[in-house]
Amino acid sequence: MRVVIVDDEPLARERLKRLLQEFPGYEVVGEAGDGETALDVIDDEEPDLVLLDIRMGGIDGLQVARQLAEMDVPPAVIFTTAYSEHALSAFDASAQGYLLKPIRLEKLRDALQRVRKPTRAQKPAPVADEDGSPKREFVLATTRDGLIRVPVGEILYFLADQKYTTVCHLHGEVLIEESLKTLEQDFAPLFLRVHRKALVNTRYIAGLERDRQGEQHHWLKIKHASEPLPVSRRRLAEVRRFLTDT
Repeated sequence: MRVVIVDDEPLARERLKRLLQEFPGYEVVGEAGDGETALDVIDDEEPDLVLLDIRMGGIDGLQVARQLAEMDVPPAVIFTTAYSEHALSAFDASAQGYLLKPIRLEKLRDALQRVRKPTRAQKPAPVADEDGSPKREFVLATTRDGLIRVPVGEILYFLADQKYTTVCHLHGEVLIEESLKTLEQDFAPLFLRVHRKALVNTRYIAGLERDRQGEQHHWLKIKHASEPLPVSRRRLAEVRRFLTDT
């Protein structure tokens, strides 16, 4: 089982790694010290299990878990915290376990045994109409000028940021409260997921470029957009395949 450890204390992460060595079949494939980095690591590594601290700077563990729950096949989440008062909120966020620090080997064993998770082979495909067209042809957004309708053909991309999703279109930007998961299902197959935060209209994809700073990051160039969008490592092959086939 592939595991990502998230805790803002390096010593706590090291202790969890040592404890996991006692259980065969568990591999730590990534770690993070804050919520935003955790979401990127999880998106890249596709772990089966996340050991997740709650109190962290920026996005806390509860917010991370709620975003993970939006995934088609989310990883199992076991919270690891020094605070018992978050237990109810943790299970509301779809956690499979709640361990209090200092974490004991036997408690970790019990939590691991309770974790159950669907395989990624069970991941549902995006839903479209029978003729392959999107389920709807526009999004609705509330602005200062009232309710506006943005046709799907004018949308460059959707970019998620916690509660809201930015709709970047040919004439500007608007905010909506729909999740990328719902948008991906409704607008398949016209849009391509390139990052946990980004869903791109394929008709406006201009090309792929590597990070200009020399790091192993890739960016997608979008027609009519001033800035490129990040491409996550796990979605890079799919983006390259799309560019090769078109």
